[in-house]
Amino acid sequence: MNDYHINIFYSREDEGYIADIPDLKGCSAFGDTQEEALKEAIIAQKLWLETAKDNGMEIPKPLYRPLIYKVG
Repeated sequence: MNDYHINIFYSREDEGYIADIPDLKGCSAFGDTQEEALKEAIIAQKLWLETAKDNGMEIPKPLYRPLIYKVG
């Protein structure tokens, strides 16, 4: 499995943490804690990749890098 960047942020609207994987369109998860959101995102990533493979979709390479790595 490729290592995809995972963003985790607090959502006041949802009153919990959202984890999303920018390289995998629509792949995100929710948790009451950061740890739970990360755990759920890893499960969502696995399912996203399995579904894409089963449907003959192209699997994107992990390209996303936070801005902090682009500066300097």
